[in-house]
Amino acid sequence: MRRRDFITLVGGLAAGSPLTARAQQPALPVVGIVSANSTASRVAAFRRGLGEAGYIEGQNVAVEYHILEGHLERLPAVMADLVHRQVAVIATPGTAPGIAAKAATSTVPIVFGASEDPVRLGLVSSLARPGGNATGINFFVEEVAAKRLRLLHDLVPKAVRIAVLVNPANATSTRTTLREVQQAAPTIGLQTRILNASTTAEVDAAFASFAHDRPDAIFVAGDGFFDNNAEQLTTFAARDRIPATYDNRHHVEFGGLMSYGTDLTDMWHQIGVYTGQILKGAKPADLPVVQSTKFELALNLKTAKALGIEVPPTLLALADEVIE
Repeated sequence: MRRRDFITLVGGLAAGSPLTARAQQPALPVVGIVSANSTASRVAAFRRGLGEAGYIEGQNVAVEYHILEGHLERLPAVMADLVHRQVAVIATPGTAPGIAAKAATSTVPIVFGASEDPVRLGLVSSLARPGGNATGINFFVEEVAAKRLRLLHDLVPKAVRIAVLVNPANATSTRTTLREVQQAAPTIGLQTRILNASTTAEVDAAFASFAHDRPDAIFVAGDGFFDNNAEQLTTFAARDRIPATYDNRHHVEFGGLMSYGTDLTDMWHQIGVYTGQILKGAKPADLPVVQSTKFELALNLKTAKALGIEVPPTLLALADEVIE
């Protein structure tokens, strides 16, 4: 399913399901999913997780999808509405939605997916004993940024000047990504140039700047806005014939050269599992925060060939997914 088809599907659910659920099945508990972006496979994984606890959407639980398409400025209003209606669980696959949910309520259960240390973010007291109304999964995006940079260097060893594209609207995530990348780059002989983009117009401007200051490769930060605009990013990179690395395989499926990071589908599944357990009566305070153990490297050989890149056998051997 292409992104625009998924957004149409989920957008319809987000707009229609709350009223339908309240009108037709007032007794169903309501779960509000708030995410900067998503894909059909991730939603399917969430549903599988719910199913493991015996919950089936539309039968014994109602699920509202609030997919923000990168518009994080909408978070306060969305959270205020969910809290006002006292939904059963707020599920937040993403750091910024998790922080917004925690700021909005200390009583409604929250199941988060956080790319940074949840203790440092103030989401939980400790990983083993969350101690409040929130728990979830720490899925490591920024922490693997240095390794992703090294994998890019392995794939394109002649690349020295790296453009790092970050979203300043997602300040916490951006700060951590820049710290990891800027610490790692000099150790492998790379020079970085930071570019900011929080809108599609700013993505256009970032790529337009390459006409007079062309990088050897692009490092796209892990971010919901960039994930939601995977097609634009990968199309521009292909047009300008610049190797680029991304944080998840969603971009590679759109024609991106390579990605490395947490298996985000697995993260959504875990959020579904914990949401189901809370619906059955478990308390977030008693559910330890899970840490990601599944990471994946994806390569697009068709894109590599178009860019004149010969993928080293060592990288091919490491790849979890190879698109030909």
